[in-house]
Amino acid sequence: MGSSADHGGAGGGRGGKKQGGSQLWKKALLHSCLCFVMGFFTGFAPSSVSDWTSAAVSSAGGVGSSHVVRTLPAGGAVNRSLLAHGTTAGLLGDAASPRPLLVVVTTTESAPAASGERAAALTRMAHALRLVAPPLLWVVVEAAPDVPGTARLLRTTGLMYRHLTYKDNFTAADAAAGKERHHQRNVALGHVEYHRLAGVVLFAGLGDVFDLRFFDQLRQISAFGAWPVATMSRDERKVVVRGPACSSSAVTGWFSQDFSGSNGSAPATSTTARPPEVDAHGFAFNSSVLWDPERWGRYPTSEPDKSQDSMKFVQQVVLEDFSKVKGIPSDCSEVMVWHVDSTAPSSSS
Repeated sequence: MGSSADHGGAGGGRGGKKQGGSQLWKKALLHSCLCFVMGFFTGFAPSSVSDWTSAAVSSAGGVGSSHVVRTLPAGGAVNRSLLAHGTTAGLLGDAASPRPLLVVVTTTESAPAASGERAAALTRMAHALRLVAPPLLWVVVEAAPDVPGTARLLRTTGLMYRHLTYKDNFTAADAAAGKERHHQRNVALGHVEYHRLAGVVLFAGLGDVFDLRFFDQLRQISAFGAWPVATMSRDERKVVVRGPACSSSAVTGWFSQDFSGSNGSAPATSTTARPPEVDAHGFAFNSSVLWDPERWGRYPTSEPDKSQDSMKFVQQVVLEDFSKVKGIPSDCSEVMVWHVDSTAPSSSS
């Protein structure tokens, strides 16, 4: 009797366990089904703000714009007003064909008289370059003793920059003759060549003033570009415009106009087919010219400076074939760059 009672109790326990296990399976299956159904219908719901916007545009008849909106990121970086007006095609075009890099080279002076003005001039130039569409690399070159103060200033500009220095010493006479600036430009071009910084190189002085439209046209340069520059002297009432003479965007020669006359007479104009040297502030070039294999075989071994001196090399090459030079603007009839000459009247900056 006792044994039968024990067997009956054991059988009842096993039956209770089976019933409890089946209930757990039913609950798990029910939860799985609910999750599947919720996930299934959630997949049909809009997953981002851009999809809501695209649906609204489609219902309003903007079929073309709806496809553009769906390809944009879901983040809030896109201007909602642009989406509403269907102007995102321009944004996508920029992403498909990125703008070329602008390498802006700025030289400084190590003279004690210029050190007090350097910080103010660099700050003004930084504010101007921040208005230019990226990508832009600002290359600032200066003597080693002046580095600490400029380094602190450059870190606060919000620009992508390279701060280059050198240990060579230059006298005041060398600086006035433009030798120091020439050396600084060679330092910058050596950096561009060594690191293969592909882009358009522009020499921008601390006293230069630019039209913002000018930078957009710079990015269209494939080999070389040239433009008229209005040079103003700091200590003299003198304004001279020099630059290329163009037919459409093709350069046909060079001209110079002196507007220094105070009697209201017509400016004195002179023209030449090919100047002896192009002003550093009046041209830009594609940096790939610096590592062109033909560069080293272009000049005889008796003239090594023309190939080893990068600045002299690009100034010479830009005048060799005008068919490779793009006039800026298209007819070269507008001054978009103003240069303040702070050197002595007899020197070249």
